[in-house]
Amino acid sequence: MFLFVLGSFVIACSAKVGAFPQPGESLRAEAFTVEAGGKGLNLAVGARRLGMAVDGLFAVGDDLFGGLAEQALSGAGLSPTMIRRCTGQTGAGIGFTDRGGENCLAVFPGANRQLSADHVRAAAGLSRATLVLAQFEVDDAPIVEAFALARAAGVRTLLNPSPFRPLPAGLLAHTDILVLNAVEAMQMARSLRPVLDTGAAVNTASAATALAQAFLALGPDLVVVTLGAHGAVACRQGTEPLHQPAFPVVTVDTLGAGDAFTAGLATGLAEGRSLKECLERAAACGAIVAGRIGVSEALPTTAELERFLDRPAAGRQN
Repeated sequence: MFLFVLGSFVIACSAKVGAFPQPGESLRAEAFTVEAGGKGLNLAVGARRLGMAVDGLFAVGDDLFGGLAEQALSGAGLSPTMIRRCTGQTGAGIGFTDRGGENCLAVFPGANRQLSADHVRAAAGLSRATLVLAQFEVDDAPIVEAFALARAAGVRTLLNPSPFRPLPAGLLAHTDILVLNAVEAMQMARSLRPVLDTGAAVNTASAATALAQAFLALGPDLVVVTLGAHGAVACRQGTEPLHQPAFPVVTVDTLGAGDAFTAGLATGLAEGRSLKECLERAAACGAIVAGRIGVSEALPTTAELERFLDRPAAGRQN
């Protein structure tokens, strides 16, 4: 039993500031972190820290940052054999987190865009995985190929279309589980205009549920929409929608919280847990990361997750 992650690798820089900078403004940062990151790496590390075996693919450049990838994967308990060296720059990202824990960021994909369908076809582990995961910090071709091969092998697939772009034709037909946040849900609905775009903001559980149910008709059998402080909703074919409330925590840094949620959800599903339990564990993973600075070291271990869930609600602060 293992997850296969079609990954992205970036060197992630993050600054904690009192408020986001205005054009032309220079700010003094309250904290600064540099770590190996990327949505794909976060998913892989998050799942591994929860005890799940992980295989996958990560493209890095032939620059100094690329040389850090092997050390980063090995330190996280992941095999460096997942790395594919490409010519050019390694991906990098810059993020700001304000005093309220909200964040904004920019990501340069670099070598992540060189991950190819050929790399996917050569990855023997994909067809033996329990679940194949992809996000949108890599290009369409390797995702389409990975999901088609997974479907042919009877392997379930999970897509997190973040950062959002219009989906390639046919991808949703090969997607079993769709996980996206409220902003991405609105962007996806608008990209499918006029089929799904209602013009309404996805800022309540009821609005998210309506949109998730509409997405089910496009291929997935499970759609999960995360709503930040309003929790998450999950819709599955033939069952009643579920609403998972957010855990109350003192928010320090929301960077990576969504990736932690997805890693917790994927791990729970691969372990055969009920959807209700998977959502609770995923929400707890997101809350734990939101209460810490940084991402990689903030992702919870199984022991940390269990301790968090065992505490009374009033004591679930980080």
